Amino acid sequence: MSAEDDQVFIKRFTAILIGLIGFTVVIIALAASLNDQAERDETNSAREAARLERLRPVAGVYTGETGRAAAAAAMESAAAAAPQLAFGGSTDGEMIYDRACAACHVSGAAGAPALVASAWEGRLDKGREQLVDNAINGIGAMPARGGRSDLSDEQIEASVDFMLAQLQ
Repeated sequence: MSAEDDQVFIKRFTAILIGLIGFTVVIIALAASLNDQAERDETNSAREAARLERLRPVAGVYTGETGRAAAAAAMESAAAAAPQLAFGGSTDGEMIYDRACAACHVSGAAGAPALVASAWEGRLDKGREQLVDNAINGIGAMPARGGRSDLSDEQIEASVDFMLAQLQ
């Protein structure tokens, strides 16, 4: 190898080093820009609320008077978050049937019997209590509570009573 070959090697090596340093500077600038963007995005109130909900403690330990007050407040907020009953808790069987049951029982979806006496043969023999139990717990393709988990047992009973009255 000659001195000329050494100079060519040094020039190429220097060019590669300068290129790598330049590439590193570009990557660092890009990372800093992305970090600034992420910090601006965190000011989104919905995202912040979701983050706080994920970080919320599952349970707490309450002691003394301060703890007693905090426990009472936690119980009140839990009671307020309890699920509400469908249709304002109304036990109007016809209204419940029209809004919750008719979708399947009118169209016959998944084998749901229509409000025709012939469609209920064999079912009526089971008695009202069994029909109510089937409506509450589901049977066959019918989901529990007709797919409306917000219906109370009393509302289910009212809708079954309405349907039975229509069959007579």
